[in-house]
Amino acid sequence: MPADLLRLARSGAPKPGTGIVHLGLGAFFRAHGALYIAEAMAASGGDWGIAGVSLKRPDQRDRLAPQGFAYTALELGSDRPAARTVEVLADMLVAPEDPQGVIALMADAGVKIVTLTVTEKGYCHQPATGRLDRTHPDILADLADPDRPVSAVGFLVAALARRRAAGIPPFTVLTCDNLPDNGHLVKGVVLELAGLIDPALAEWIAEEARFPSTMVDRIVPATTPEDLDRVAEITGRRDESPVLHEPFRQWVVEDDFVRGERPDLAAAGVELVVDVAPYELMKLRCLNGTHSALAYLGYLAGHQTIADTIADPAFSRFADRIWTDEIIPGLTPPPGTDLAAYTTALKTRYANPAIRHRTWQIAMDGSQKLPQRILSQLAEGLAAGRPMSGLILAVAAWMTYVGGTDLFGKPVDVRDPLAPRLRAALDGAPDSAAKVSALLAFREIFPASLAGNEAFRASLVEAHAGLARHGARHMVEAAHA
Repeated sequence: MPADLLRLARSGAPKPGTGIVHLGLGAFFRAHGALYIAEAMAASGGDWGIAGVSLKRPDQRDRLAPQGFAYTALELGSDRPAARTVEVLADMLVAPEDPQGVIALMADAGVKIVTLTVTEKGYCHQPATGRLDRTHPDILADLADPDRPVSAVGFLVAALARRRAAGIPPFTVLTCDNLPDNGHLVKGVVLELAGLIDPALAEWIAEEARFPSTMVDRIVPATTPEDLDRVAEITGRRDESPVLHEPFRQWVVEDDFVRGERPDLAAAGVELVVDVAPYELMKLRCLNGTHSALAYLGYLAGHQTIADTIADPAFSRFADRIWTDEIIPGLTPPPGTDLAAYTTALKTRYANPAIRHRTWQIAMDGSQKLPQRILSQLAEGLAAGRPMSGLILAVAAWMTYVGGTDLFGKPVDVRDPLAPRLRAALDGAPDSAAKVSALLAFREIFPASLAGNEAFRASLVEAHAGLARHGARHMVEAAHA
């Protein structure tokens, strides 16, 4: 790559006014929600420019600022990759550098919506219950000094308090993370934290603010240094923060905004609905559930990506079986949706060789993801008497993975907020039965009703021991024999 290649720069078009603040500005939102919002403004106008906020590090800001916050979105399909330059971002702040600046930005009357992609762990909640984790270090810091928040929830509460004091209506909180009933969940943790700080503030938020639930869907792999070179070759410009994504996208949003103020999302293809729950559950279980299952088992079998995993005939049959026998029977499809056709399309998306979605990346933060993606439907399926051996095997694979050593004896780089505790629990357990019991004791992951199910426990022990004895691929093959 030529060293003197010109850096991507913003065009001379005027920046839109800022109407949206986004907390947790990572690759997914820039490859999904930001594109919809840019297209909505192109279709119908409005000042819906996005100001991003990094809650932890300056890396993203430092990459985007020299480019005027423009970036490249590269679509990876079966044909030639298609690149577009996106200029919907107006600015970006780093919360630890200037928490008061972030609060002031969110409290500005021109901001109508605050969107979030902070991942499951960013809501500082207990995954098994959905309640605020009052012992979380970030929440303790927020309670100690509400005017200098640390967590996303703390910033929402602080900014809403500032708006209330100034007589400004609240913003709509639009979460874009993969959580069941995500609007209700974020409302719950916001109200709980606000109530601990100022009960009158919590009452005002409950009455005036809006927290619509959403369903988001697009596969966005992590960007690698090689991807930077690839984007430069295609565009002729050096972009230090491009995003890569598959052609498919979907965004379903409950149409419930403060004073009805929002971009013309429908013009960009967003599905505006009264109740997002059927769409959300379908995607969370059919896509996210199998993604996690394939990630843990695929990783333990030596597969680096989901495309590699699903190309393995044993894993392809395994995915078909858990969709058909374990997942679809527990779902009510959204209006006009054929679940068999939906999962067939998912499999085609998984197999896209241009999308190198790493199993290790999907395996991150499993303690936060498993309750929503797999454990809830496992509990329902077991109660209904359905065979659930495939998803039980996936849980056993997670239990193996978080031990920090794979089935080939190599170390695993486990990224999980509970990683030290999980590893400590497993290190003191001599066999599969003890390891399963140690992890089932984590109430923030496994509800008592599921952990106390002796048939589930016995099946987990058998699957865990089978993985250690026979390997992941053998166990996957045996699961659909």
